[in-house]
Amino acid sequence: MAEPSLPPSPTAALHGRTAFVTGAASGLGAALANTLAAAGADIVAADIRAAALQDLAPRLRGHGVRVDAVELDVADPAQARAAIERTVERMGRLDILVNNAGTDLTLPIDALREADWLRVIGTNLNGPFLLAKHAAAQMRRQNEGKDGGDIVNIASTASKRAWANASAYHASKWGLLGLSHALHAELRPHGIRVTAVVAGGMRTPFLLDRFPDLDPGLLQDPADVAQAILGALLLPRSSVVPELTVLPVRETSWP
Repeated sequence: MAEPSLPPSPTAALHGRTAFVTGAASGLGAALANTLAAAGADIVAADIRAAALQDLAPRLRGHGVRVDAVELDVADPAQARAAIERTVERMGRLDILVNNAGTDLTLPIDALREADWLRVIGTNLNGPFLLAKHAAAQMRRQNEGKDGGDIVNIASTASKRAWANASAYHASKWGLLGLSHALHAELRPHGIRVTAVVAGGMRTPFLLDRFPDLDPGLLQDPADVAQAILGALLLPRSSVVPELTVLPVRETSWP
């Protein structure tokens, strides 16, 4: 049975805005979609795993917002363009883009195939570029340069330091951080705020499924990171956070 939908609160901070979240089926993406929906935003939840979105959409609608679930490979240029066009057709506007989708392979460089490298770079770096390109164009059109919107790029402490057997992941996240700061400089005159989120370890399948020996107690709840991002989005339009670092208090490996 579908969860009952509640009418949106007229005081919901993001009521009337549309947020597009990639990698929304689990982990930080799901937490962000829920947090933004609770704040009143209509949600486009995108993920390469379409079936995994089936449980998320009813929960989001329970906040009284409109929800569209989209199967999306962010690294595919045609799919990225079509997803933004579909968002505008169905929702009427696009105000917030969250580039959260990510992938990794923990392998030494001699075991990393060319196809593996291209997949990680495609998902973690090319995808955010493609979606930001099309989203920014829409934000400029709909707002005529005023209060244009927000683009949030989920980076990682892997964009600040390096460890062994993660060359593709580090390259993609260092690149994403650089892309985010470049877009911040380029788009701020158009009222579009761009924020890079340097997130420390979170209790998500992305981390725990690959590293089962990690102590979950030393990691942070992805819902906490989502709340920090919401705070940046709710700042007055006259201010912007170009880079936001959110770390677990008990995890001390960085900084």
